[in-house]
Amino acid sequence: MIWFVSLALLVLLALSIPVGVVLFLLGFGIDQFFSGFPLMRGLGQVVWSSSNSSTLIAIPFFVLLGEILVRGGIAERTYAALDKWFSWLPGGLVHANIGTATMFSATSGSSVATAATVATVAMPQAEKLGYDPRLFSGAIAAGGTLGILIPPSINLIVYGFLTETSIPSLFVAGLIPGLLMAAIFVVITAVICWFRPSLGGPSRSFSWRDKLTSLTQLVPVILLFVVVVGSIYAGWATPTESAAVGVAMALAIATGNRGVNLDMLRLALLGTVRITAMIMLVIIGAYFLNFTLASAGLGRELTSLINAYNLSPMGTLLLVICIYIVLGFFIETLSLMVATIPIIVPIMAEMGFDKLWLGILLIVLIEMALITPPVGLNLYVVQGARQKGHLGEVMVGAIPYVLVMLLMVALLVLIPDLALWLPSII
Repeated sequence: MIWFVSLALLVLLALSIPVGVVLFLLGFGIDQFFSGFPLMRGLGQVVWSSSNSSTLIAIPFFVLLGEILVRGGIAERTYAALDKWFSWLPGGLVHANIGTATMFSATSGSSVATAATVATVAMPQAEKLGYDPRLFSGAIAAGGTLGILIPPSINLIVYGFLTETSIPSLFVAGLIPGLLMAAIFVVITAVICWFRPSLGGPSRSFSWRDKLTSLTQLVPVILLFVVVVGSIYAGWATPTESAAVGVAMALAIATGNRGVNLDMLRLALLGTVRITAMIMLVIIGAYFLNFTLASAGLGRELTSLINAYNLSPMGTLLLVICIYIVLGFFIETLSLMVATIPIIVPIMAEMGFDKLWLGILLIVLIEMALITPPVGLNLYVVQGARQKGHLGEVMVGAIPYVLVMLLMVALLVLIPDLALWLPSII
């Protein structure tokens, strides 16, 4: 059954069928061929129970928050301010790409929205200043992946919902790895451009007066992050409540920048509905698929398969890492999460792995799927913003950052406290 499900999943995705529909079709197929019970009778209850959760209300709020920031003109001001602070490094504006992506990751919670925002703002500068299109676009695609690791993160909310893990604890656990990865992105970019100056554009210096003045453009976004995430850590608000507060603050910031009008609000709400509907269809479809898989005995089959190889817990972990790397080439990130985590995490938890730590490790692996071909969404988002050249250039430019993510996976395995230390003291 394992091979049937895996092959059917890849074939249906290759036919460009929407992911949510694919998950339902697999569930129907398992019900017909592998189950002796009428599982379809439980469909209504599964759909209701998987969507009837107050935790999931945070998703449309965080999506709307990101839409307001993107469409309210805040991205341009943030990018211009970070340009003044980072452009003296080897690589110049490439660091502003990473810095802007990091800041928007800490507010929007969406990797694709972050990559789209930074790409739209930054690409005109790349051509004007003569940057190498590969490294410049690859850095944007990679920086956008931080949106699913640095809190608040929609994917961490989904992981917490699927595994019944504390979402505030997941947010805390993702903070240090996320910021560390952003710092390593900056370092690897500077090293590459130090040895190959032609890949970066001109390094520019600004006066301290200009730098300090530009901070006025960064303060609102930093304050938004502090209020949204700080209220969760302090126990003053749930993730859903803090997301609602964040939407109100984002509207206030956009209004102060004169970026709010009826057309902007219409587009923000329409984008929120579309993205939320896609996410919920995938979540509900995955719940039904996992319900049928569990009823048909896939969990027992997987456990027996692992026991047959007599792998140690660390050997099993390495096998899971390899599986996620390979699946990440072919399956979109949210689909990869909801299709595998309800099956993998219980098995790993029984072996003694901490679900909190495991969640951060798996999120980093899922991040890689955003910038690894042929299905890396951020690659296509950035290429769409470029509107010229070849997709292969973005893929090549993202390779150094894929290696950084592999390094972060190794660091998390060797030093689990990178994810567990901060939750233990808060």
